[in-house]
Amino acid sequence: MSEHPIEALMKTAMESIKEMVDVSTVVGDAVETPDGTVIIPISRVACGFAAGGSEFSTDLNSGGNTQKSENQNTSLPFGGGSGAGVSVQPVGFLVVGHGQIRMMTVGAKNAFMERLIDTAPQVMEQLQKLVKCNGKKQPTTTVTTNSDIEVIDKKEEVE
Repeated sequence: MSEHPIEALMKTAMESIKEMVDVSTVVGDAVETPDGTVIIPISRVACGFAAGGSEFSTDLNSGGNTQKSENQNTSLPFGGGSGAGVSVQPVGFLVVGHGQIRMMTVGAKNAFMERLIDTAPQVMEQLQKLVKCNGKKQPTTTVTTNSDIEVIDKKEEVE
């Protein structure tokens, strides 16, 4: 069976989208600064796709009836179209360097909360040092997993 014209339209549009949107669109090319820090741009990509078409009757006497009998193998004239849209929005930059990995977002919507979350490990570390220096307290260990901070108490005492 021969390929329907709408299939060719869809295939062409999808191949064009595939060429435009790849991994380097979402995660951009890394840039290394002179001090060794690596900056990777991160973007949000959204794409949409639509295709449609219709077959038209060539018989003017049939009153626009486009139904074919099962015995007819002739194809009717086809009209169709397809379209696609791609939106790329910058989200932020992943900064890797000096023993740290940070996500710097674009825009100031949640800047305070992000800054608070970014500095939480350093604050916990400073508090641990302060508690250690103030007497015979039980030492604690900070374990960071998936940006959640857990404090695990050790059973040994500092003398």
